[in-house]
Amino acid sequence: MAETLQAARPETAPATRAPWHAYLPMWLMSAPAMLLFVALVLIPLLMTLALTFYQFDPSSGPIAAFQFGNYAEVLFDSYFHTIFLRTFGISLTVTAVCAVVGTFEAYVLSRMGDPWRSLFLLVILSPLLVSIVVRAFGWSMLLGSGGVINQTFAGLGMGPFKLEYTNFAIVIALVHVMLPFMVIPVWTSLQRLDPQTENAALSLMASPATTLRRIVLPQLVPGILSGSLMVFGLSASAFAIPSLLGGRRLKVAATAVYDQFLSSLNWPLGATIAVLLLAANLIVMLTYYRLLDRRYSRSMG
Repeated sequence: MAETLQAARPETAPATRAPWHAYLPMWLMSAPAMLLFVALVLIPLLMTLALTFYQFDPSSGPIAAFQFGNYAEVLFDSYFHTIFLRTFGISLTVTAVCAVVGTFEAYVLSRMGDPWRSLFLLVILSPLLVSIVVRAFGWSMLLGSGGVINQTFAGLGMGPFKLEYTNFAIVIALVHVMLPFMVIPVWTSLQRLDPQTENAALSLMASPATTLRRIVLPQLVPGILSGSLMVFGLSASAFAIPSLLGGRRLKVAATAVYDQFLSSLNWPLGATIAVLLLAANLIVMLTYYRLLDRRYSRSMG
């Protein structure tokens, strides 16, 4: 009887020893990444913030001081008001166009089968494989007075139109650059969407348009939100495309910072514009996130 009970008793597995890193505290494991973040991000930001309080002397350059004259100059000068309004106006326009076009492209892409899905996904991601300066020069040749677009209009007896060095040129080029950052998050949200919910709505006599509006789009809000935040942030801080397609007349915040640092050599004023751009960018993005997230939570119950 004892031999039977001993044979029926399951053998206990030998105790395994935990790996060495399991005994380390969590803060020590994340210390290398935190040190890299502090050295490459936090310290340069703090140095830029400290530079905003310096004074600028044209004969001797930046002078260490604690004053708010640079902030007063940027906040109360209509010239900088125009620059910031243009910057955020272009960014909002690019974000809205990318949200509409990118959501439609992602929806069509999710309905495709292989190999067409892989082919069109490569086409959508192809702008990321080319340097942004090359893309800006390409759009400059297309939108120039002697470019392909104006030559086409001239062949139709129209034009030429002034397309280069306009807000329109900047928006078109930025949409071309930023569109993949909208398509990928929305497409990822579509991959998590249960197709049975659409079939259930269609079986209950809902029209395809109602199904798209009431079932599909509310579940795409997280992807649209993520893509919009990325597109807006990257568009507001874009430099190459506004400088090449906007020219010297249509300045945005990034080109104004460049001019202050390298042309006027007024580093404190350039640092002030950069810090205010970062603060305004964060305020707009966080406000947009809170409003859209609250509306999404309310619609989803």
